[in-house]
Amino acid sequence: MKKIEDVILVNGAPEIMLLREYMKGDFCKEAVEEILRWEKGTVLLATGFYVGGYGESDGPAGTICLERALKKLGYKPVVITDHTCEGYFELMGAEVVYIGLEDTDDMLEALLAKYEPVGMISIERCGKNLEGYYANVRNCSISSHVAPVDRLFELAYGKIPTIGIGDRGNEIGMGNMADIIRTKTYLVPSRVKTDVLVIATVSNWGAFGMAAYLEKLTGITLFPDNDEIEHYYRMGCVLHHVDGLTREVDHTLIDGINRDVERNLVEELREIIN
Repeated sequence: MKKIEDVILVNGAPEIMLLREYMKGDFCKEAVEEILRWEKGTVLLATGFYVGGYGESDGPAGTICLERALKKLGYKPVVITDHTCEGYFELMGAEVVYIGLEDTDDMLEALLAKYEPVGMISIERCGKNLEGYYANVRNCSISSHVAPVDRLFELAYGKIPTIGIGDRGNEIGMGNMADIIRTKTYLVPSRVKTDVLVIATVSNWGAFGMAAYLEKLTGITLFPDNDEIEHYYRMGCVLHHVDGLTREVDHTLIDGINRDVERNLVEELREIIN
């Protein structure tokens, strides 16, 4: 039977499959085992990727999946995002904090002091790259639209456990693989490191894989079915979340991939859990 790591990398782009060669075979399991060592306190979940004036559909669905799983396990999840996801997490019943475009390190330090997180997880959140700006996958600057959520992870690194989920190279956590990305792909990688990195064809799938492992390792029902995941996406469409590739509001696509592929992936993950 396939491993969860195999399933979440189905149809993976060459750039992301290259990274797998340099990572542990059970990287997703490692991330979940890290979470299960955390005390039952606040976990900050960062997400929200700016795409052509709107928020991307990849990220919020995976975040709400983990938010609900962590809540069932006794943690207090708090979503950290910016204007790209405005309104979504309130609709989904999650606690959310918004970071402003001009927020300073002092303000971010105050946020960390207020919540005293036991851990932090980023799901498809842009990290400033090695050249000092925020960029999309085409390496076009989006800095004027991106709040410094990634600075929370830089300020926390080495003090608070952090996990990053990404699918290209420009996300929080990809700083772990920056040398490989820079020398072996066309991408300018994020500089932002995390203690554990999870890669996936689509970042949401990385979050789904983690939820699957959480259920498998705890025996508690945590992994959503396809109907619930469909609801995550449809609520995003209500708020004009767009597909990262086509830039259209379309719940049948995720990163340009037909969501029938994802539905099969979810069923495969359920089989592995069972």
